[in-house]
Amino acid sequence: MKKAYFAGAMAVVVGIAPLSFVLAQGRPSVSYNQYGVPGLIDMPTAQSAPDAELATTLSYFAGTTRATMSFQITPRLSGSFRYGRMDRYYNTGGAIFDRSFDLRYRLIDEGRYRPAVAIGLQDFIGTGLYSGEYVVATKTLSPRLTVTGGIGWGRLGTYGGFSNPLGALHSGFKTRPGGFSGPGGQVEYGRWFRGDAALFGGLSFQATDRLTLKAEYSSDAYSLETTPGRDLFNRRSPINLGASYTVAPGANIQLSFMHGDTIGLGVNLTTNPKNAAVKGGSEEAPIPVKVRDRASAQALGWTTDDALKAQLRDGIAQILAQSGIEVEAVRLTGREAVVYIRNERYLARAEAIGRTARILTQATPSSIDSFRIVPMVNGMPSAAVVIRRDDLEQLEHHPDGANLMFARTQVSDQRRGPAQEDLLDDQFPRSSWSLGPFVKASYFDPDQPVRIDLGVRANAEYVIRPGLILSGQIDQRLVGNRDSSTRVTPSGLTRVRSDAGQYAKADTALTKLTLASYFRPGENLYGRVTAGYLEPMYAGVSGEILWKPVDSRLALGLEVNAVQQRAFNQGFGLHSYQTVTGHASAYYDFGNGFHGQLDAGRYLAGDWGTTVSVDREFANGWKVGAYATMTNVPASSFGEGSFDKGIRISVPLSHFLGKPSTKVYDAKIQSLSRDGGARVKVDNRLYQNVRDYHRPDLEKSWGRFWR
Repeated sequence: MKKAYFAGAMAVVVGIAPLSFVLAQGRPSVSYNQYGVPGLIDMPTAQSAPDAELATTLSYFAGTTRATMSFQITPRLSGSFRYGRMDRYYNTGGAIFDRSFDLRYRLIDEGRYRPAVAIGLQDFIGTGLYSGEYVVATKTLSPRLTVTGGIGWGRLGTYGGFSNPLGALHSGFKTRPGGFSGPGGQVEYGRWFRGDAALFGGLSFQATDRLTLKAEYSSDAYSLETTPGRDLFNRRSPINLGASYTVAPGANIQLSFMHGDTIGLGVNLTTNPKNAAVKGGSEEAPIPVKVRDRASAQALGWTTDDALKAQLRDGIAQILAQSGIEVEAVRLTGREAVVYIRNERYLARAEAIGRTARILTQATPSSIDSFRIVPMVNGMPSAAVVIRRDDLEQLEHHPDGANLMFARTQVSDQRRGPAQEDLLDDQFPRSSWSLGPFVKASYFDPDQPVRIDLGVRANAEYVIRPGLILSGQIDQRLVGNRDSSTRVTPSGLTRVRSDAGQYAKADTALTKLTLASYFRPGENLYGRVTAGYLEPMYAGVSGEILWKPVDSRLALGLEVNAVQQRAFNQGFGLHSYQTVTGHASAYYDFGNGFHGQLDAGRYLAGDWGTTVSVDREFANGWKVGAYATMTNVPASSFGEGSFDKGIRISVPLSHFLGKPSTKVYDAKIQSLSRDGGARVKVDNRLYQNVRDYHRPDLEKSWGRFWR
């Protein structure tokens, strides 16, 4: 059973971000401990990982397995999500499974004489199984030797403890509430830095470029694990000894002898979204900018030759198609070329704009002074990017050409799409289809922590006219075990999501069949109406309006859904449950890659509340974020976890391929899938699609304009 769980926990680690660690890169500058945070063996240090480092750690020690994902949110702040198992916890001999979250912040940077100092909250949202707080200092004594000392509370204050020094400030700090925190998921601020405190410390020695030796004095008594009747190990000493070895860039193993009794093992994988796994790129070089013949710049005779104009329009479309950019319409006047494009290759939208502009210098008459490039998203013009031809000619080889080009580029609202006479032939209707593999995974079932299905997915899309799209998706499972779950999750609400296991039993599933209309109802406004089988569990009608100026960091949206629950077999049948949901949303770009979203409204189970989301987004397409939903459902009705929360990661395929692709792998890690705070899943919600070509987002990837 232990071996099976260890294998399952490893699958959780791989499933957390399966692409992000296949090609992990760069030796980590810090070492991770058994809890998956920067530390020694079991104890933390004050060191921080490089900004944006994403690390996954799997550790095993004396009947305890922990799988942890940590992210360096900012240079000082990091967060961790952990899934652990402790053997023989219950009197029946059964194991306990635990989900927990950590936060740590580096208060002081290391100086010549000053140590780095960090403060941490361990398991601050959870059952309290690993709950603890600490203040820790780390100092580099030589290029190879660092020393650490700290004070801990909670679990980190259980060995060699003494009366809490914070009791001098308030007597309430002297005692700490014990036991589990109900169903878990509560922010247990009433425990923070309370109860006895204890000291811990250790040192780390970089023996070679790959090998690090460690020793620590642990302040964790492991009271739960060594309780008579549980006896997972015999704690004979507070001293732990260990060695960490870098087996490959971004991959470390750690072996330790813990508490004078047992062996601990850890595996750590790291990557950084800021650093491409494949250096450089394998895409074809862009077409160079063609400098005009100034003598012919005033010649406008071509404007009266309709045959020549048609030839020019077709030529522009053919050359752009070779670069993965589809042209829907072209309008040529004496001084301006207006091109409506669909970017189907470049996740860095600025690269698509730049390549389009380069090609236009080659394929348009010299009299044309400016290019108006209009990216089309689901049949809607998302913006108009206006570029002067002279600027392209002057700045292509300028040392600061990207920044100067962005300063001179105009991005404005473009409400209307192309006129009928400007559309190229055979644009509408058009169809496309694809056939490929899929992987579906579910996590955190105590009976089997990881369940996976593999199969074949067929997608088809039929664009009837601009903005009117019929699409469908069918999944055929070939092998897997998601259908084998017999666990029935109790719920105090209507079972809007907790019957997911019933839907997983369908071998052949119509996962989506919709007719969607996208439109521009006014200046800075975008609209969507989607009807049909919206997702595997719900059918109905979804409508959305978004206000988003092209130069604004703020966007506001309103969505209403009238839906009915689908049959478990995911055919055309429906259950009787019907509901209306809706949310008002505010989106804001805080800068430095941080995006916030606030949704307030009614959820699938009829509960009312808000969802707060924060994501860190990178210019190369990576996204790492978290969300939490609080509704009027009490924790007792919501069930285990108390409220809905989770982590989400988007990994661009181009990060690993080294060539352009708009394909992105999305992973969502929920501590539990419950009925409270559940929303309808609808494809192509407006904000994420529209904002890509607006000025704040274009600026982030503008460094690739000349690529």
